[in-house]
Amino acid sequence: MKALHYAVYLLAGLAAAGAALYVVVYLYRWEWQRALLCGVLLLVIEMFLVGTVVLARLGRLDRRITASHARGEEVLRRLEQSRAEGPARFRWLNENDHGVMVFVPVLMATGAALSGLALLVQKVAAASVRPGAERRLAGRLASLAAPPGGIRGNGPRPAEEPPVPPPRPRRRALVVAGVLVAALATTLLVKAISDATQTRSADVPNAAATTVVFRIEVRNTEDTTTYPQAADALWETCRRAISAPRQHGVLGRLEDDVFVGVLRPPLAAHDMRRLHGCLTDSTSDRTVAHVLGRGQATPEAN
Repeated sequence: MKALHYAVYLLAGLAAAGAALYVVVYLYRWEWQRALLCGVLLLVIEMFLVGTVVLARLGRLDRRITASHARGEEVLRRLEQSRAEGPARFRWLNENDHGVMVFVPVLMATGAALSGLALLVQKVAAASVRPGAERRLAGRLASLAAPPGGIRGNGPRPAEEPPVPPPRPRRRALVVAGVLVAALATTLLVKAISDATQTRSADVPNAAATTVVFRIEVRNTEDTTTYPQAADALWETCRRAISAPRQHGVLGRLEDDVFVGVLRPPLAAHDMRRLHGCLTDSTSDRTVAHVLGRGQATPEAN
């Protein structure tokens, strides 16, 4: 059963890691719908893991409570059984039997005699014992002694043990180096993600225009006469999604379902990635696009 639980945790952890990775990938590609789906999947997996852990803990608590209740019922049953049998009494306490009443004074006299004999043995042992016997006894009882400082740790410590542990420079240096490496890696990771996803000004490439070739698919229809209108709507939606200022864009038709878009002035790499992600991820009036290629048109030579 434990192996099955560990296998479930391993598979769920791998699925969560994959979903988190693709969230970052789709954010990098500016594919928001897919990033949202992966984010929802990540939340579902996390809730599944939390629910599994909580249910496992509740199951263990339920088994412990059931076992404790069963032990309590067993003890109660034994008590009720012993009470039904009646209280156990000595024979000499039975008032109807007068023949054994003499047992009480005999018992008291025997106890007094044994107490006197024990006192005599103690006196003789105390007078005849040697200091070496106490030392050997102390050596035998050393394993049962409390730890230095007492059980709670607030008692006196022996003189040879320092109250503060000695410094460990190597361990401290390793901890400091690990913290610095982790901080540097986190900074580089945050910078890389920021450069990939944030909108920042970039140099315009030395080109005449930016071209994007894509194929569209209009669902629930086979009428190709509606393709230009659907492609134009999707193209205008994605043109407004980029961070570059309003540009001159032309949309041309190469085949029935293949179109080419031209933007002037050309787009930087960041805006090109945003345009590609928008065309791949967005849907407009049941229209889905598949980017076939993109690039920069070189300027004509004088």
